[in-house]
Amino acid sequence: MYEYIEGEYVEKSPAHLIVQAGHMAYHIHISVFTYSQISSQTSGRIYLHFVVREDAQILYGFGGREERELFRMLISVSGVGANTARLILSSLSPDEISQAILAGNVSLLQGIKGIGAKSAQRIIIDLKDKLGKGAGIDELFFSQDNTSRDEALSALVALGFPKKTIEKTVTRILSEQPELSVEEVVKAALKFM
Repeated sequence: MYEYIEGEYVEKSPAHLIVQAGHMAYHIHISVFTYSQISSQTSGRIYLHFVVREDAQILYGFGGREERELFRMLISVSGVGANTARLILSSLSPDEISQAILAGNVSLLQGIKGIGAKSAQRIIIDLKDKLGKGAGIDELFFSQDNTSRDEALSALVALGFPKKTIEKTVTRILSEQPELSVEEVVKAALKFM
């Protein structure tokens, strides 16, 4: 429902932020990771996730879209609520969490207060494929030396194909026909999928 809020940071703590936007001030729950990003700022943009419960309406805020997306993935796991997801994001950086999930590192996730072995395993099982599909999209899109191969990989990953699978296909296509344009590489790769 809400995408982001921009305004002056009236009050900051590692657990919450009060943002004044216009004539209203909003109490937003944040992670320690977000707090570390905004601690020296007096104003800015915070990406939001709105939770409506029977007894409360709560705003969760994030310094970037990537952290918010990881939060949303975490709360999609059975048994992981918004507060638990915020605790996970406060204990580890989004990159560390993603790497732990992709590597199947149960012990790292289990080291977070309130996360037991079963919860850590459930998080890994539920999110490994989701993270694997999206892994590396930003690096592909914003690569400094973006070649036809990288652009084709980027397009195919954005279409939902796992990066590891398509890398082999694209490499094979370009080794046989290196003069192909990005569009031609994507079309050829789709025929193999």
